[in-house]
Amino acid sequence: MQCIRRQPKRSVSQENILREQSRRVAALNGIRLGLKDDKDLKFLLKGSQLLKVKSSSWRKERFYKLQEDCKTIWQESKKMLRSPDSQIFSIEDIRDVRSGHKTEGMEKYAKDVPEYRCFSIIFKDQRKNLDLIASSEDDANHWVCGLGKIIAHSNSMNQKQKLQHWIHTCLRKADKNKDNKMSFKELKNFLKEVNIEVDDYHAKAIFQHCDKSKTEALEDDEIEEFYKILTERKEIDKIFQKYSDAEGLMSCQNLVRFLYETQQEEDAVVAAPPLIQRYEPSERAKKRNAMTKDGFLMYLLSDDGNIFNASHRKVYQDMNQPLSHYFVSSSHNTYLMDDQLTGPSSTEAYIRALTKGCRCVELDCWDGPNSEPIIYHGYTLTSKILFCDVIKAIKNYAFKTSPYPVIISLENHCSLDQQKVMARHMTTILQDMLLVAPIDGSKSQFPSPEQLKGKILVKGKKLSRQEDPTGTNGNNNLEAEDVSDEDEAAEMEDESVKTEVQQKGKSDTLKLAKELSDTVVYCKSVHFNGFEDPSHPRAFHEMSSFTESKALKLAQESGNSFILHNIRHLSRIYPAGWRTDSSNYNPVDLWNVGCQIVALNFQTGGTEMDVYQGRFQDNGFSGSSLVSSCPK
Repeated sequence: MQCIRRQPKRSVSQENILREQSRRVAALNGIRLGLKDDKDLKFLLKGSQLLKVKSSSWRKERFYKLQEDCKTIWQESKKMLRSPDSQIFSIEDIRDVRSGHKTEGMEKYAKDVPEYRCFSIIFKDQRKNLDLIASSEDDANHWVCGLGKIIAHSNSMNQKQKLQHWIHTCLRKADKNKDNKMSFKELKNFLKEVNIEVDDYHAKAIFQHCDKSKTEALEDDEIEEFYKILTERKEIDKIFQKYSDAEGLMSCQNLVRFLYETQQEEDAVVAAPPLIQRYEPSERAKKRNAMTKDGFLMYLLSDDGNIFNASHRKVYQDMNQPLSHYFVSSSHNTYLMDDQLTGPSSTEAYIRALTKGCRCVELDCWDGPNSEPIIYHGYTLTSKILFCDVIKAIKNYAFKTSPYPVIISLENHCSLDQQKVMARHMTTILQDMLLVAPIDGSKSQFPSPEQLKGKILVKGKKLSRQEDPTGTNGNNNLEAEDVSDEDEAAEMEDESVKTEVQQKGKSDTLKLAKELSDTVVYCKSVHFNGFEDPSHPRAFHEMSSFTESKALKLAQESGNSFILHNIRHLSRIYPAGWRTDSSNYNPVDLWNVGCQIVALNFQTGGTEMDVYQGRFQDNGFSGSSLVSSCPK
């Protein structure tokens, strides 16, 4: 048996004092956020009862409340032994707040509730969505609008405001006796909270230096000073000393020198004065048109100090070249939220990839019950989702982040009848978004991303004798035909699975329905049989898929041929079959030979995905980037 220690009961006067302190703290943080007296913020601080939805039979009432730091949400739990931390989540962890039935859970389990009462909280990490039902439309609007405002205003805070807010949040967590001060014991808890390792002797020395009032406790300004001393960066001090005078001020002229020499800012003379006014906290320094070290540090940590070129946050590249001249942000096994053996499949995975700027998503299609095709990782224990639900998600989110074309990469394992269902779902759900005919003037090369704006293209097999996009081929009256199944789908990625299927006698050909073939216009999947003979060029719209190992071997042994091939043709690269943990490979090696569709597992973070997102942050986060701009 575990004894649960009860907190000493507070008197009425103590409760009133704590309540007033909380009110003042919340008001101060509301002002810091720029949301003074905001009605939505006040509602969230008061909290409300919401129905938490997990399944068709699991709906439970929970009380949700924004805490006084205006940065965390507390959820009531009736489980006495549950960790308090598990009842709290940070607003910084929220990716999106969606009203209505906009998640897989809401679509399945809350259709009986009016959309205006429903909303979902989507997290940045792999945490499951939080699907909630409010008691009224007004309550739902307060939550959706209130959370949206807090997220937007938090993102727009300057560095000093963020630091003050963050320190105050950590103080509240470490302040066990709720006196808004931090003892040395509480300060050590604070250091654990912010993942700073320091020996007690050094921490104590800084603590005593910052305790100007000699009360054996630190308050707001003293805590801020403590944090600055503890996290002091010698390399920044060295740079500042180089450009500052004996009084510890960096003049405007010296700031211009720094911007030109170190930051390589071409318009340094114009940029320097506004930076001083924007980031310098000292009015005295501002009047002298100079920067203190605090102001300099705030500038370096701001968007203006970001190495990323701010002008590239908009589309600035020429988007009128053939599609094969662009890198395309691409996802592998898009339907998976986790590993490739037992992980869950979800339409949410498509939504997350598309909102990250992904322009090529993968659908592994298999026969499902009730004549409805399903998507999952074949011959594994991953869960299954309906093909039609995925197409609906693609329709709703394809162009939320970028207006440029999306490619649906089909791995087709379906029977003839269910292929026809797939084709029907794409044409009826996507309607005008689906490209079903070639663009005028694009019969010898790909149309441009600009010409394909707002369009969804299908990559897949196409009947060999059916009319091709160039309009030069024969018979268009076929109903079905056997086509080679040697593309990525047939290679099965995992050799053990491939061997097992072959032993069961599975054919290496696929019967293809004309209706599905008709949806493929510019991205016809073909098996790679070597680089083409220049005297007998292959049709530009034929494209091949390669495992990462095969592509790297081609890059090493025939790099120039690979580059020339990719000028005219699209190449799709995908992770090796042994990556059952959904790990990723370095995309740069394949970009360097011009491979456009270098697909990664979007559900897996890490260095490779950071490099990938960095590549496609450029050019307005459009998911399309000119090959010539790739780092070598």
